Amino acid sequence: MTNVENPFERRSFTPEDRQSIQDRLLANAHEDSRLVAGALLGSLALGKGDRWSDLDLSFGVAAGSSLDAVLEDWTLFMAREFAAVQLFDLPYLTSIYRVFLLPNNLQIDLSFTPASDFGAFGPKFALLFGSAVEKSQMPKPSAQHLFGLAVHHALRARLCVERQLLWQAEYWISDLRDTAFALAALHRGLEAREGRGFDKLPVETLALGSAALVLAIEREELLRALDAAVELLLHEAADVREAASTLERQLRDLTAKE
Repeated sequence: MTNVENPFERRSFTPEDRQSIQDRLLANAHEDSRLVAGALLGSLALGKGDRWSDLDLSFGVAAGSSLDAVLEDWTLFMAREFAAVQLFDLPYLTSIYRVFLLPNNLQIDLSFTPASDFGAFGPKFALLFGSAVEKSQMPKPSAQHLFGLAVHHALRARLCVERQLLWQAEYWISDLRDTAFALAALHRGLEAREGRGFDKLPVETLALGSAALVLAIEREELLRALDAAVELLLHEAADVREAASTLERQLRDLTAKE
């Protein structure tokens, strides 16, 4: 059998490219007197990264230094050194995360935090230089919270069908399915955020999720997919059985065709 070349893979970064870029970024950080601490975040911080892992670096900014000025200077550096395109910013508490994409498809997330707040929100944090403060770990979503969101999404989906907002209905059905998957992941001790644990879910759960995929933007199909998504939610409601039992009839009524 002839191997077919994958253009995406051919034009994308290698682990060696990523390491070289990481080294250059850290060298620049050491030259920047405003940065007094640095850490590697994400899967690479735990030594669990793979061929496609992005690069996530966080820096502590010295007291008296402007976060805005640091961001501006580093954005210019990223464009000059790597032809990086700035995608978006994500503020979180006193931190600001700026996400870049390089021409070789490497995503680089750079975050900057006042040194007095610089520390780990979770286990994916490897201090590279300087010091970090002890911080409270970011809490996992509760089963009750996820179940409540899913019920909300199911109701929104049916209301959108009745309003003939069919694409918006598809949006809510997909969100319902993904939230039910997150509930299933949480129950099994898997990562519930951003779909990270979904591929490790049992085959039966994934099959129920597959049935909830919307195959056409039509009323009958949307109601069928909504019914399947509700079945998935009720199947994975072991941690919120009382609430699920209370709302089961209402949830099933949401999928009625007449």
